[in-house]
Amino acid sequence: MSENTPGPRRALLVVDVQPTFCEGGELGVEGGHAVAQRIADHARDHRDTYALVVTTQDWHVDPGEHWSPDPDFVDTWPPHGIAGSPNAELHPALADLAPDASVKKGEFQAAYSGFEGVDVDGTPLADILRAAGIEAVDVVGIAESHCVRETALDAHRLGLDTRVLTDLTVPVTPELGAAAREALAAAGVALEASDVVGR
Repeated sequence: MSENTPGPRRALLVVDVQPTFCEGGELGVEGGHAVAQRIADHARDHRDTYALVVTTQDWHVDPGEHWSPDPDFVDTWPPHGIAGSPNAELHPALADLAPDASVKKGEFQAAYSGFEGVDVDGTPLADILRAAGIEAVDVVGIAESHCVRETALDAHRLGLDTRVLTDLTVPVTPELGAAAREALAAAGVALEASDVVGR
C-alpha cells in the first residue's frame, strides 16, 4: 500500500478475474485469460499508484434463478463461480497480486456488483474503501458488460471518481460491451485506456 500516492487516494478494483469466466470455464468469456494476464501486469507495474488493491469473486452457493438449466445469457446463466471450486478462486495469473482486501459475493443471490460483496470478516466493499480513505477507483475485470459495469456504476453512485480501464476488461459479447460502455459514459463513469495510469 502506498502512503504517498499523489492526488486522490485511488484503489484498483479487480472484478471477478476467475477461471470460471475464462476460456474453458463454466461461463468462459473470449479473451478472459489474456485480460487476466494484462491485469496482473498492470497491477505489478503500477502498484505504487494505488493506495489499495481489492479483488472481488463470484462465490455462489445457491443463487436461485441466477442459475438456470435453460439460460438466456442476459439475466440467467449456467452454474458458475461455484463456491469452493477451483474455478471460483482467483485466476492463476493473479497468484502474485497480494491484494490488500478481497471480497466475495453472491452466495445466495445474483450479486453482479462488487459492492454486494464482503470480506472474510463480513465488511462490505464500500466500508473497506471508506476506511482506507479511498476517493477514486479504477475498475477492471470480467465481464465488462455485467459485473464490471455494475461495480463501476455503484462506485460512481457512492461519489467515488470512477474509471473503467477499457483494455483491462472484456464483455460477454461485443454488443453487450458496447451497451455497457454507453451506460457507463451516460452515468458519468470515465472510460480510459490503462496507459492513463501514471501519467
